Amino acid sequence: MSITINHLTHIYNAGTTFEKKALDDVSLEIQDGEFIGLIGHTGSGKSTLIQHLNGLVAPTSGEILLNGENIHQDKNRLKEVRRRVGLVFQYPEHQLFEMTVYKDVAFGPTNLKFSEDKIRKNTISALEAVGLGEEYYDQSPFDLSGGQKRRTAIAGILAMEPEVLILDEPTAGLDPKGREEILSLIQEMHQKRKMTVILVSHSMEDVAKMAERIVVMHQGKVVMNGTPKEIFSCVEELEKMGLAAPQVSYVVRALREKGFPISPDIFTVEEAKNALLALLPHNS
Repeated sequence: MSITINHLTHIYNAGTTFEKKALDDVSLEIQDGEFIGLIGHTGSGKSTLIQHLNGLVAPTSGEILLNGENIHQDKNRLKEVRRRVGLVFQYPEHQLFEMTVYKDVAFGPTNLKFSEDKIRKNTISALEAVGLGEEYYDQSPFDLSGGQKRRTAIAGILAMEPEVLILDEPTAGLDPKGREEILSLIQEMHQKRKMTVILVSHSMEDVAKMAERIVVMHQGKVVMNGTPKEIFSCVEELEKMGLAAPQVSYVVRALREKGFPISPDIFTVEEAKNALLALLPHNS
């Protein structure tokens, strides 16, 4: 599913002393099947933008098109928009509420009035996709680990058959093992299901490793838009906005200053590892 954002502006508390322009004339194209990393300092407009993409918030001006159709043209179709564009909020486990894992994941398709057979099929498929087998079905979601709760919440979105998956800081608060599990899951869903994925993250390492394209927001505007190499080559510009390049790129810069002949266009640990191994003398 393609998403087109045309001159989107959103003003909170318009006409009052608390008026705040959260989005300022944002235009953006997201193609079907892309993996987008969305980054920006706190207050840059990231969360407001993603809430517009599935109709949770209405624009002050401008429009959002899904496959060429304005999502606000027919208010009766917003429920369908929210099914097609799945939004996983930060700390989604706080939204778990059913007595069992199975019931929680089944809530969305049930609310959409899918048939009983389809509800069962989608729920089981979604739980399998996030690595939660039958032994978890009757467990309380509140007894799960942080990473398992996060996966249950993501399964609840997948069960509604979204075409776009938006994740707001999906690894926030998780330990390293839980972080890696969630990131691997997101990558797998993108590759296997060919889903359009929009990942909002403060981790430059995560977006450098996973995103095909990165969108940078600052003060309600899209200020940069390009590949990870294009974006993270602009370290000074990012630092002026309170951001940074991935940590490994600073290590690479230091090594280059020491005379190591490695490329400056390295932004992931894997790339750095391969570059350094290539410098080692081969064993005879």
